[in-house]
Amino acid sequence: MRVYFDNAATTPIAEAVLEVMMGCMKHTFGNPSAIHAEGRIARAAIEQARKTVAKCLNASVGEIFFTSGGTESNNMVLKNAVRDLGVQRIISSPLEHHCIGHTLESLQRNRKIMVEWVHINEKGQIDLAHLQVLLSKKGGKTLVSLMHANNEIGTMLDLNAVATLCHQYNALFHSDTVQTIGHFPIDVSQTKIHFLAGAAHKFHGPKGVGFVYLNANHMIKPYIDGGAQERNMRGGTENVYGIVGMAKALELYVSNRDSIKNKILNIRNLLKTRLLDNFEDIQFNGDVDGNSLYTVLSVSFPPSMKSELMLFNLDMAGISASGGSACSSGVEGGSHVLNAIKAAPERKTIRFSFSHYNTETEVEYVIEKLRTMVAPKKIFK
Repeated sequence: MRVYFDNAATTPIAEAVLEVMMGCMKHTFGNPSAIHAEGRIARAAIEQARKTVAKCLNASVGEIFFTSGGTESNNMVLKNAVRDLGVQRIISSPLEHHCIGHTLESLQRNRKIMVEWVHINEKGQIDLAHLQVLLSKKGGKTLVSLMHANNEIGTMLDLNAVATLCHQYNALFHSDTVQTIGHFPIDVSQTKIHFLAGAAHKFHGPKGVGFVYLNANHMIKPYIDGGAQERNMRGGTENVYGIVGMAKALELYVSNRDSIKNKILNIRNLLKTRLLDNFEDIQFNGDVDGNSLYTVLSVSFPPSMKSELMLFNLDMAGISASGGSACSSGVEGGSHVLNAIKAAPERKTIRFSFSHYNTETEVEYVIEKLRTMVAPKKIFK
């Protein structure tokens, strides 16, 4: 038996999405930039997908541009906001995904951009009062870049509160929403956000395709130069079947969001309860009982002789989980997120992340295998 509890890293492609993509590969093979019938069919498929994504965000179709995924989308916004919109200062947090953090390091080093870090607490929550202090300082044109939900510990940002502050101080607002697109409703007509990013493989779509939302009043220039694809915003022949698959995956997820959320919450809460019932000194990172990404449970196990090999042993037992971000595999120094929230370094953190395909039987299997790796709770009579 194998149990896949690493859905924050990537999700399996839904069967209905695979069917749509296979049909597209077989029949919609034309180059979308060609003017003949095959090209027009491919172009129509892309534009229908754009309408689907725009509808899910309540955005204009002219504000959605397809990319290779969240990393490209986030790089595109940050670097081109500096280049094209005159941004001189960026406010962010130490918890951001590496595609944000490393991009900010690059902008500091190569463009001499001022980067300031908002305070966070031990749950990974943003200090809104400190954000306001930073915004009130004079520092030139400012962009705030804060992720909607942390991919390692699940703590969520109040998008509306941050958007309101940014509007008050005339700052641009960008959010890495890769972990929350589809999972939570986002209405860009109501939330004053200027840029956000999505990636298909986080909601049971294909890898290698994503999108960026660019508010119509704050357009940037192309990040990748080439042809006139993506309404002159991104050079390169479009990934037609990937785009079509992403739109189908998002449409399916959004139309079934409430039932999917309930299924995943049941699985996450069952694992949380069973861990507390079976083992001593179990802790959870992030705001697990508050405003949190329901697909993630970051579990902190007490130190033991076996804890360092826990991920390896779980894999050998048929259980896929992670120690943090999948993008940090093999990186020395541990998780930058856990370091930032001052998690005890001697404890072992395992991130379990779920989809609606997971079952209660899988939870029980994980508990059974963990009992061979973690000291069970002592029962006193």
